[in-house]
Amino acid sequence: MPLNMTMLGEQTQPFVHDVDARWLMAYAAGINDLNPRYMDTSRFAVLGHPLFPVCLEWPAILGSRQLRGFEAMTAAENARGVHAAHDLHIYQPIVAGERYTTRATMIGLRAIKPGAAQTLRLDTFNRAGELVCQTWQLSISRDVAVLGEPAAGEAAPDLPDSSSGAPLSRRYELPVQAGAANIYTECARIWNPIHSDKAFALAAGLPNIILHGTATLALAVSKVVDEHLHGDPTRVVRIGGRFTGMVLMPTVLCLQLQWQSKDYLGFSITDGQGAEVFSQGFVGFR
Repeated sequence: MPLNMTMLGEQTQPFVHDVDARWLMAYAAGINDLNPRYMDTSRFAVLGHPLFPVCLEWPAILGSRQLRGFEAMTAAENARGVHAAHDLHIYQPIVAGERYTTRATMIGLRAIKPGAAQTLRLDTFNRAGELVCQTWQLSISRDVAVLGEPAAGEAAPDLPDSSSGAPLSRRYELPVQAGAANIYTECARIWNPIHSDKAFALAAGLPNIILHGTATLALAVSKVVDEHLHGDPTRVVRIGGRFTGMVLMPTVLCLQLQWQSKDYLGFSITDGQGAEVFSQGFVGFR
């Protein structure tokens, strides 16, 4: 059934999380990132991994499926939705002991050849009402039409210009163990059965359970922080790119750094067979 243009501008309810050190440490451990800033409670106030905001955003993403204009979607059509692109802007690090509120706004909907392309803006605030981070997320509902006259939504931010950077050629291996998707599911508290339930994944047309795209991206960000930002996650201010392939487990991914400017590192990720699973990637830093 089609999605309806009436959803443009619709907002979800706010979703509130009290974030403690246990959750932040579990997320980092779930991607085998033992950076002391995420783990060492004897030395630091525990910080969230730069990609931890996806954990806060997940309930709002689910909530967006209840927005006006979404009511005609069937469960089977929802299962065919894919996370296509991500652009996270970080204004403050996530810290243990803080309360965060996240809500999603549907800012874009258009028909494309594969189906319906939807853009959500996800806004997360702290207890004081300060904007902590924002994500512009593109999802594609395969083989789903769009009903209603085309309308201009809110424009997403411009992406970094790779042509402004100098070529860079660095490669890093990112091992992914069997069971990594189940571990990430529990540690991130992102429960999507295509990542943890083989029968569900097979019924959805997948060859097996697959790794979350955000887990793949988090592994790459961890390596960038360790190798290029002196282990300091607070320097990361933006993360993004396009999800272009599925990751089956176990495997060894390859992070390929491709360009660097004053404020950005550009990269892609390939799987164990050399197929690209993440493209046009970037980490913005200060």
